[in-house]
Amino acid sequence: MNLSDQIRQDEALRPVLASRLLEKAREFRKLLRKMEAHWGIENDVYRFYHQSCKVFGAQELTLEAVGLLQSLLPKRPLNVWFMQIVKEGTGREFDLSHNENWPPHTRPILEALFHAHYFVKMACKYGRKELRWDLMQNGQAALQCLFDLR
Repeated sequence: MNLSDQIRQDEALRPVLASRLLEKAREFRKLLRKMEAHWGIENDVYRFYHQSCKVFGAQELTLEAVGLLQSLLPKRPLNVWFMQIVKEGTGREFDLSHNENWPPHTRPILEALFHAHYFVKMACKYGRKELRWDLMQNGQAALQCLFDLR
């Protein structure tokens, strides 16, 4: 596929993304409430500083968010940097030896969660009917970047 075909394909997917955000708005709001609830990010950050193995549970919330984000455009891969952050922050299991050098083992978990939370929050903020996608805000542009449409 040449560059002009790729540009046309990307342009065609932008309104699809906006439409899918509207369709899935309720799911995103529900997930955002879960992420921002007491047992979500608030708990996970505390567990990091408390040096509790329960911080490893944050990976589930991250993966749930990634799954919902991917469902917006299932055939379009998510941004490679985002997926690298997710890869480095998930699939981890606690080991007692991690206590000796806590941050390198657990900070990637929170970083992945924070990035996933950001995109879920942007999906909620910009997944509204009255928004115009021709006068794009940074969060709208970031959602397009998530699918390499920008």
